[in-house]
Amino acid sequence: MNLADKVLVVNDNLPIRTNQPVHSGKVRSVYWLTEEDSARLIKDKGYDVPANAPLAIMVISDRISAFDCVWQGENGLNGVPGKGTALNAISNHWFKLFKEKGLADSHILDIPHPLVWIVQKARPVMIEAIARQYITGSMWRAYTKGEREFCGITIPEGLEKDQKLPELLITPSTKGVLTGLDGVPEADDVNVSRSDIERHVNGFNFSNTADIDLYEKLLTEGFDVISDALAKHDQIFVDTKFEFGYVHDAAGNEKLIYMDEVGTPDSSRIWDGPSHRDGKIIEQSKEGFRQWLLNHFPDADILLNKNRMEERFALAKDNKLPESVMMDISNTYVGIAEKVIGEKLHISENPKQEIIDILHSQYQLIV
Repeated sequence: MNLADKVLVVNDNLPIRTNQPVHSGKVRSVYWLTEEDSARLIKDKGYDVPANAPLAIMVISDRISAFDCVWQGENGLNGVPGKGTALNAISNHWFKLFKEKGLADSHILDIPHPLVWIVQKARPVMIEAIARQYITGSMWRAYTKGEREFCGITIPEGLEKDQKLPELLITPSTKGVLTGLDGVPEADDVNVSRSDIERHVNGFNFSNTADIDLYEKLLTEGFDVISDALAKHDQIFVDTKFEFGYVHDAAGNEKLIYMDEVGTPDSSRIWDGPSHRDGKIIEQSKEGFRQWLLNHFPDADILLNKNRMEERFALAKDNKLPESVMMDISNTYVGIAEKVIGEKLHISENPKQEIIDILHSQYQLIV
C-alpha cells in the first residue's frame, strides 16, 4: 500500500445512514443521524443527553488547509499522513483534562475510531474565542502598521515581534457573517470588543449576559491548562482559538460547552521552548506551513489579501506541493501529538475501511 492510500482525503462519501446532506468543511465532514438512530444510540450507549437529541458522526480528514484554501501534494498525496489522527488525539486529551479539572464538557459523546467523533448538536456561540500570550502573526502585522487597539484593548508601545504580552489577551472575532448588529461589520472573522458582545448578547447567541463572563473564564482557564501541560514538555502555547456552544443534558439542563477542537496545531500556535531561548522560532503547528507558503510563492500578497481570493484559490488548485513539505507537516503534527498524549500515535493503514467496519459492527450505522 502506498503512502497516499493511508491518507483520508475524501471524508464526505462514507455510507453512513443519514437523511440530510453531508456537511463538508475544509477538514471535517458531519453526518447527521436519523432520529431513529440518534434515539437508539442514546438509549443503548447511555449518553447524558435528552432522549430526542440530534446526534452526528463527525469524520476528520487528513486534508491541509491554510489561508482559506485546501492544498495538495505531488504523487497523489493530497493530504498529510497522520494529521487527522493527531488533531483528534490532541483535542481528546485536552477535553478530558478540562473535564477532570471541572472546567466544562465538550460536544463529544463517543470516539468510535481515531478519526471519528459522535457529537450532540450544539447551538454555537457566534464567536471565535481567541486568546494570545505573545504578539505575532496578524496582530504583529497590524501593530507594525500603527494599530494599538485590538478588540477594545489598548496594548503598549515598544513591543517587539514574538514578544510575550504583559497579560493574556482575549481578542474575539465573529464566527460567520452576523447581520443587523450595530457596530459589528457584516463580515466573517472581524474583531469585536467585549462591549460589542455585551450590546448584542442574543445576536452572538449567548443565553444571558453572565455567560460572557463564563466563556472568558473557560477560555482563560482552558488556555492555562494547556499552557501548563505544554510547558512540562518545554513547549510554548502562544495563541489559540476556542469555540463554544450550548447543549442540554439528559435532565434538560442547559450548559455552555467547548466545541470544535481545542489546543491543536490547526487552531493554535505552539513554539519549541529550547529554540525560543536561543532566539529562534520553531513552529510546532500549522503556522510553520503558512510561513513556508508565504516564502515559497513570489507574490505573498495573494495569500494575505482577501480581495485576491480568486487568485488564491487558483494558486492552491494549480500547485502540487513537494512530498517533502507534506511529510514535514506530518512530522510536526504527529510529533506534537505524541508529546501531548505521552504515547505513540496509531495511524491507520486503511482508514476509510476501518471506519466503515467499526460503525457497522458496533453502531449499526452503515447502509
